[in-house]
Amino acid sequence: MNDAATPAILLVPGLRDHVAAHWQTLLEERLPNATSVPRMERDKLSCAAWVAKLDESLAAIDGPVILVAHSAGVMITVHWALRNRRPIAGALLATPPDFESPLPEGYPTPDVLRQNGWLPTPRRRLPFPSIIAASANDPLA
Repeated sequence: MNDAATPAILLVPGLRDHVAAHWQTLLEERLPNATSVPRMERDKLSCAAWVAKLDESLAAIDGPVILVAHSAGVMITVHWALRNRRPIAGALLATPPDFESPLPEGYPTPDVLRQNGWLPTPRRRLPFPSIIAASANDPLA
């Protein structure tokens, strides 16, 4: 719940486990109107499960929402936007990953990502204003 004039901030994390010093964690701690999509224990690689978790988190918020997504959270947001029509005030999409190219060792392969519903990458225009913050040295971008 939030004041109708002040958008809630919903952070959409990537696939990594919780990191106390991560910028999203620090942002959530500092902003009184911020919350995060809970991290997954089961079905961690399932795009559909993440999209459902994002939708569930949005359903708990009354009023306008700004999404702040990072890495795979950007992909979760994009896949969610294809299937849902809830109005979103805007989105900050930080360092979207390139799931169509091989990722560094230790990350899922394109075949695993495809099997779990992440690929193909949606290419339609988002139905809400958004800003992309990209990185020139992010190994996933």
